[in-house]
Amino acid sequence: MSGGWDSPRLSEDMQMRLVDGGPVDYTFRTERPVEYVAVANDDGTVLGYLWGCDADDAAGWKVRRAAGSAASNVGGYWYMKLRDAKSRGLLPSQALAELSAEPMAGRVGKIVPGSRTKADSLEKLQELALQGWNPPAAEEEQPRNGRR
Repeated sequence: MSGGWDSPRLSEDMQMRLVDGGPVDYTFRTERPVEYVAVANDDGTVLGYLWGCDADDAAGWKVRRAAGSAASNVGGYWYMKLRDAKSRGLLPSQALAELSAEPMAGRVGKIVPGSRTKADSLEKLQELALQGWNPPAAEEEQPRNGRR
């Protein structure tokens, strides 16, 4: 190098190596059916979906892009919750059940009661997230004069 300063760190071959001791995560991919729950903010807008597949020990967060940056921002919070569940040895379905029972709200959203269901694949859940599904109203509209 010019200027008389040379360091082997600037020219050595960097090799990436896996090391023990990092965080424990569920697998982020599966080709199998997944269970999922909707996560909504205080206004009822669905921000995204927490999903899991016990068969592949997979779980994650699918953002609902139509919900904007708030939906992307809360993903980190939900990933940390999943990481905690994995570190305690919970199956993905157990993590979804546990998280569904927690009374959360505010900026991170809350799991919509009764929204737990299944999708044929993670790809189908992604399509759902792009379509912008919202949970049904808590009560169906009552018929007027015996008719709908």
